[in-house]
Parts: sequence; structure tokens; C-alpha cells
Amino acid sequence: MLTRVDGLAEELLDFLKGLTAIPTVNPPGECYPECAEFIGARLKDFGYEVQYVAAKGRPEHTAQHPRVNVVGALSDLPARPLLHFNGHFDVVPVGAGWTVDPFGGLVRDGKIYGRGTTDQKAGIAASIYAVEAIRRAGVQLHGCVEQSGTVDEESGGFAGVAYLAEHGFISRERTDYVIITEPLNVDRVCLGHRGVYWFEVVTHGRIAHGSMPFLGVSAISKMAGFITEMERRLGPKLGKLQTKMPVEPPGARYASVNINSITGGQPGAGIQTPCVADRCAAIFDRRFLIEESVEEVRAEIRGVLDELAGQDSEFRYDLSDLMTVLPVSTDPASALVKAMASAVRDVIGDEPPLIASPGTYDQKHVMRLGLVDQCIAYGPGILQLSHQPDEYCRIDHLMDGCKAMALAAMRLLGASGG
Repeated sequence: MLTRVDGLAEELLDFLKGLTAIPTVNPPGECYPECAEFIGARLKDFGYEVQYVAAKGRPEHTAQHPRVNVVGALSDLPARPLLHFNGHFDVVPVGAGWTVDPFGGLVRDGKIYGRGTTDQKAGIAASIYAVEAIRRAGVQLHGCVEQSGTVDEESGGFAGVAYLAEHGFISRERTDYVIITEPLNVDRVCLGHRGVYWFEVVTHGRIAHGSMPFLGVSAISKMAGFITEMERRLGPKLGKLQTKMPVEPPGARYASVNINSITGGQPGAGIQTPCVADRCAAIFDRRFLIEESVEEVRAEIRGVLDELAGQDSEFRYDLSDLMTVLPVSTDPASALVKAMASAVRDVIGDEPPLIASPGTYDQKHVMRLGLVDQCIAYGPGILQLSHQPDEYCRIDHLMDGCKAMALAAMRLLGASGG
């Protein structure tokens, strides 16, 4: 079987180069239909029944930037058990610092370069060719395989995997195992991820002439007071909250809060006016642990704001929830984890660490909306290269990931012949 994967190396790499060449940049969500059709055409060639699933009703699904997912199922296999491979094909914006064409798919020194090669088009290519290697080897699987390429993971996945789960494409009534091909390093198996609470705080002031600030109230100063107080009160506490989940890197095993953005007052460019800022808005990213509840996390933020308002009659604020993601983790003793770990061990030669991700990915939707309790992330690619300039995937990682996925599929579903 493993030699069969090696025989598909050139074809697999050409497919990944084709995927990389489609600039599926999110935001705004470019070229999604073209990429879904590119994946769907290859799935059809390999015997899958293919559906294109547009995220109708989602606000981000527009005529200019339609959100189109692709789902393929091998129709000649038993319905259960069902193994679903998923990968997102949206990529983050290119950014500065590239020395190669970000959509050229350059192959050099044993690597393929391009935006999304690691995160995570290599994973999509590997899972498709893992199952195709099984088929070409004449091995008969005793369960069903599905493949999906989905959108918008980089912006929350609500028009992608969440939409599939809400509409029954991924569901515990029909789906037994889900492998999400995120690049968390080819020699590790990821059990889940921490939680995230994104929230916006708006402080309100009173406008006045900048030469007489004593006649106004600066919303920026009020925001500065909130940030200072939050860091004073929450900083030491969060630095002591450590999860038992095996999050990598180790620094991410602690709870944290980050200021994602802050805006206030007059524009920073163009024509200026001498005014005291009457509004300031900041977006915060609170990463919380499986040992915490989101209610506690939200309450401690509200508590700091309310205390400031109680001390200062001119402190006025609004607090808005932007996104909440609960932590998830699959049982290390589950059949899926054991099968994937043993497959990685047989390919790599070492026992794979079982880890958890510092950030969230589409496992949240599989487990919280689809209610599928056996879901992991495994795929080729070095995690730290995600979103970086000159992003690349090592070709040996691509091949090893493909081999491990093939072995795991046979062990989960059962196989004969070949």
C-alpha cells in the first residue's frame, strides 16, 4: 500500500500545484466556485458522487463572492461506518515578504511553495490521494469514505463546515469519524482545541475642541483606563490558569487575552480636526481553557467594566459578543485516535504525540453542531509556516501524511483484497 502511494507522487504533486494556483483568498472569498469545481472534478474522476453545496442564507454568501463547498462520496461502499475527510481551501491574504510567486506552486529543494500549501491545501490533496491509492491497489474498504473541501475556515467556518453540519452532511446519524487535514505537523495527532471569546468594547466620551479638552470626555482615555485595569486584574490570574490539555506550543497552555484592534477619534490620515474623541472601539481575543466556562469568562470582563462605571460617572461603555467557540477534545482512547496514531507510527517510525491546538479550527463545528464525537486533526505541513510569507509544504511530509491517512482509513473501516 505504501509503495502505491509513492507511485502517485507526481500526480499528487501536480494536483496540489493546481490547487495552489487558484487564489482562494479570504477575505473576501475569491475563486471559491472555481476551486470547488477543481476538487470536484478530481473526485468524479476517482469514482465519487459529487455535490456542490452553496451556503444559501448565510450573509457572506453573495453574488460577488459565493460560498460554495464540495462534498464527494464513494457510492460503491457500504454506508457505515463512514469516514469523512475534510479540508478548507480558503487561504489568508498573501501579505508582504514573499520571494516567490504565492500562487505559482514552485517546487524547489523538496518543497512546494505557495499561499495555502501548508494551510491547508496539501491536506486536501493528501486525503484524496490516500483513498485513491487504496482503490488502485485493489483493496476493498468495508465502509464509506467522504471527502469535503470547504470555505471560510479562516473567518470562522460558518459558511463551510458549520453549514454542512447544520444541513446534515456531517452528522452523528450518518458520520462515524472525521479527520480534518489541518497542518499540525505530520508526526502528531491533534485531539482538539482551546476556546475563544471575541468581544468588542466601545467607550463613549463627549466631543469638544482639542484646545479645550477639559470641556469634553475622551473615549480613548476611558478605553486606556479599561485596558490598564483589565491587565492589572486579569493578567496575573490568566498567567496562572493552565490547562491539562496537551496544547502545543506549551506557552499556549495558559489562558490569554489579546487586543486585536483599536480605533477611536478622528481618522489617522487625511484632513485633521481638533476634537476630543467621543468614541473608541476595541476588539479583544480571549482564549480560554476547557477547565473554564464561557459564562465565567464573560462575567469577569463585565465585572471590570461595571466596576469602572461604578467608580467614574463619566465611564460609559457597550460590550458586544462577536464570536464564541467552546473548547473541544476527542477521547485519546477512541478508535479514531488509536487508528490514526498507529498509522503515523508505522509511517514515521516514532510514537506520535497527542496534542491540542492553540487556535480553533473546524472541529468545533463537527463536534458542537454535527455532534460527531470522534474527530481529530491530522495533516501534512509545519504549523508555524501557516500564514507566513514563502509558505511551503515539504514534499516528504505530503507523502508521509498521505500514507498515514491511507493506513488509518483501512484500519477504521476494515479492508480486504489487494
